[in-house]
Amino acid sequence: MKQILKISALAAAVVLAGCNQQSATDAEAKLDTPEQTSAYAMGASMGSYAQKTLDSQDELGLKMDRELVIKGFADAVNGKSQLDEKAIISALQEHDKALRPLIEKRQQEMMEESRQKAEDYLKENAEKEGVKSTESGLQYEIIEAGKEDGKKPTLEDTVTVHYTGKLIDGTTFDSSVERGQPATFPLSGVIEGWQEGLQLMPEGSKYKLTIPAELAYGDRPAGSIPPGSVLVFDVELIKIGE
Repeated sequence: MKQILKISALAAAVVLAGCNQQSATDAEAKLDTPEQTSAYAMGASMGSYAQKTLDSQDELGLKMDRELVIKGFADAVNGKSQLDEKAIISALQEHDKALRPLIEKRQQEMMEESRQKAEDYLKENAEKEGVKSTESGLQYEIIEAGKEDGKKPTLEDTVTVHYTGKLIDGTTFDSSVERGQPATFPLSGVIEGWQEGLQLMPEGSKYKLTIPAELAYGDRPAGSIPPGSVLVFDVELIKIGE
């Protein structure tokens, strides 16, 4: 699909998303046939996406004139666009150049906010009764000690564990417990916080590991885990070895 078609669809979405302007967008659509319903659904889908996109740009401080967006769409649909395809692409490239630094600035602000929250959380957690901290910054709490003379894994071992991983706001991002199936993996193949934490655990024990971002994924996103996240794991070491 050409860029011009993508932009026309985006502009159309503003109309169909319910901007309070003139014309047929204020009238209730007739959805008496499957074709009418499909047409409306297509517009509504594009409209929902476009509205979120334009609202996000508004929040960044780069507002687009909704009336001109609607005008551009209407003109294009009627074959009366004031810009040819080359001019449209050029204008959108300039818009992207203006938008990019605003996005980068907001991302940096969010990262700094996240780092501050992580720092505050780690400081507060370290002061809780029963929580111990290692030299690396890993924090752990013994929930169940396991066997007093229980074997502890090394980086050369494979371990079988049950675990639940959460963000500091309590959001669960992964859980073998919820899946109902323990996980088995080489200890050397996981994040540093797990490598260090599980080597402290005797077989049969349950620990809570609070892992700073530096011992997890750092400033990289990982699936549903945002950059710079402190990770909190409830871990049960079921056995060592295959």
